[in-house]
Order: sequence, then C-alpha cells, then structure tokens
Amino acid sequence: MKKVTKKKIVKTIRVDVDKCNGCKACEVICSSFHAQPRHSSNNPERSRVRVIHDPIRDIYVPVYAGEYAMAECAGRNRYIIDGKEYDECALCRASCPSRDLFKEPDSGLPLKCDMCETDPTLEQPKCVEWCMADALIYEEREEEVEEVESPAAIELGLEALADEHGWPKVAEAVARMAKQD
Repeated sequence: MKKVTKKKIVKTIRVDVDKCNGCKACEVICSSFHAQPRHSSNNPERSRVRVIHDPIRDIYVPVYAGEYAMAECAGRNRYIIDGKEYDECALCRASCPSRDLFKEPDSGLPLKCDMCETDPTLEQPKCVEWCMADALIYEEREEEVEEVESPAAIELGLEALADEHGWPKVAEAVARMAKQD
C-alpha cells in the first residue's frame, strides 16, 4: 500500500480564558442542540462543553469533550500554573472510566464535541455563536496529512472471496451476475 499526502481541514474551538465570564451559555445551547428532538430540553449534563470554575481566582475555563479513553491515565502528574496546583484530570478533555465529566447521563455513553456538524447549515458551532463574551473562537486550518491508500471495500471483499473459493469461481459468479443485468 502506498502513502499519499492529502490536505485536511482541521476544525477547532480556541478558548480565551481571560474573556470567559462563566455564564455557561455554551453549556445551555450545546445541551439544547443535542436534545432529541433538537431544542426540546435543556440538560447541561448532555452538553459537550463544561465550564470549570476556579473559585479562589474566579477563573472560568470552558473544556470540550474529546476522544473516549478506554482506560484511566497511567500517571497522575500535577502541574503548577500561576502558583495553583492542578492534576492532569482537570486539564483533560477525554471521557474515561475514572470520571463522569463527559458521559451521557441516561446511558453512560461517552460524549464528544462534534462541532455541531449534524446541522450542515451552521457556519460555526452553536457554543461559539452564543458566546457573548467572545471567549470561544472557531477556527479552521488546512493541514497536510499522510494517509495509507488502501484498496476499496469491494476489492477487499473480492480478495476475501477469492481466498475462500478461488479466483475461477469468483470470476464465474461475477460473469453470471453480469448476464442477469
């Protein structure tokens, strides 16, 4: 299989912590947008963004749900930022077995920010649109990524059939099906 370089659009939401005022409008609109049916309820536990509050310094930090991690972190490193100590969990976006921060409250299934892409009419995620403090900034950038070019699914299926039954029988079956058309 050969490697090919492709351009990919990477979508991100940049957070300006200095501007976040803790209003939680991002949580409210996210939970409403992802309700079934859409906008039928508001349960912040279903939100793909959580605003974490540091009451001592009165700082708010919006954190977005990332990929699901099958296991807990092996290490529990601690970081000191501006004189305050944080553990890795406080800065992590993953949904994992050790915490319920980004899990669907009814089913326990992990949540992940989908950038509201289930509605193709939106120009940006709803949380960015509803952030009146401009603390959330939607960004798109183009990156070059190397991908391994793999055969099409039909080729893989034919190869599997040929491995099991032999190429002559596969060719015979394809010829028979072509006559039926």
